[in-house]
Amino acid sequence: MRDVTIELKSRPGELARIASALAREQVTLRAGSALAFGPRLVARFIPSDLDGARRALDAAAVPFVENEIVPVLVESRAGELALLSTRLADAGINIRAIYLTAMLGNVMQIAIVPDNVPRTKQLLGTRAGM
Repeated sequence: MRDVTIELKSRPGELARIASALAREQVTLRAGSALAFGPRLVARFIPSDLDGARRALDAAAVPFVENEIVPVLVESRAGELALLSTRLADAGINIRAIYLTAMLGNVMQIAIVPDNVPRTKQLLGTRAGM
């Protein structure tokens, strides 16, 4: 699984343009966010169809970056994110993005975009996986 990062100008209609391009390719979002920083809009999302997202963004002339995701299951309780992120930080791994992708009872399914995927998978072992 991969996420997509795009940077757009922060102006009315820009996000609608991208959402419409994705819709034309029947791409839905499994998770994502869009945040404005001054004149920039940075959006990250996990598409339902990566090839469709690529086609949509290419057709809209939107540059994008893809990153591999490491899926993780954690308990939904105070301190879980602190433990997980501390463990990664102690191993020298930086988290570029994190998504909540599902909840089932007291279990959260999260998706982490680390700067070192192999090391993250090795470190998390059986906790990683969806």
